[in-house]
Amino acid sequence: MSQTAINLTAIAIFLMTLSTLLGQLFNVSPTVPAIATLAVLGIATLDAFSFQGKGGNLLLDWIAGFSNEHRERVLHHEAGHFLVAYLFNVPVCDYTLNAWEAMKKKQPGQGGVSFDDSVLASQLERGTIGAQMLDRYCTIWMAGIVAEILVFNHAEGGSDDQSKLAGVLTSLGFSGSAYEQKQRFCALQAKTLLQENWTAYQALVNAMRQRASVAECQSVISTVKS
Repeated sequence: MSQTAINLTAIAIFLMTLSTLLGQLFNVSPTVPAIATLAVLGIATLDAFSFQGKGGNLLLDWIAGFSNEHRERVLHHEAGHFLVAYLFNVPVCDYTLNAWEAMKKKQPGQGGVSFDDSVLASQLERGTIGAQMLDRYCTIWMAGIVAEILVFNHAEGGSDDQSKLAGVLTSLGFSGSAYEQKQRFCALQAKTLLQENWTAYQALVNAMRQRASVAECQSVISTVKS
C-alpha cells in the first residue's frame, strides 16, 4: 500500500471516529459515518490502482496547503535542492511547490526540483560512476532536508530524497553502515554549502515564492554571489 493510500485510510478512520462522536451528540444515524468512511476508503483504493496515487496526493496536499508553515517548509526544502544543484553546475530543469503544479507539469509526487541527471543515470547504468559525481548528487538529494533543519530546526519532508539516495547506494553495493556514513557526509556537505551561501539561499527562496522562472532564479543567485 502506498503512503498516500495509508494517509487516506487514516483520514477515513479519523472521520468515522469524529462523526460517530458528533452523531451521538446531534442524533445522527450511525449509517452516515459508515457510508462516509466507505466512500473515502473506496476513493483511496480507486486512486491507488487507477491514478497511481495522484488524486490522493492532490487531496492531502490541498489539506496541508492550508498551513502556512507547510507551504514554507516545502519552499525552503526545494530551494535547498535548487541552490546546491546550481552550485554543482547541475542543470535545473524546473521546479514545483505543490501537487497541483507537479501534476500540471506531469511530474510525480507533491512537488520538487527537476534537474538533469542523465549523466548520472548513464554512469550508473554502465557502472562507471566516479566518487565526485556520486557525492554531488547525494549532496543535492540531502540539501532539502538540511535546509529544513537549518530554518525550522527539524525536517518533516525528505523521505523520497532518502529513498532515492538509498536506492542508488544500494545498487552500488553500499552496506548499511556505509550508506549511513555517506548520508551523514553529504548532509554535512550540503549544510556547509547552504551556510556559506545563505544570502543567495534567502534570495532564491523569495524568488521561488513568487514563482520566478528557473532562469530568473539562477540570475538571482548569480547576482547575489557576484
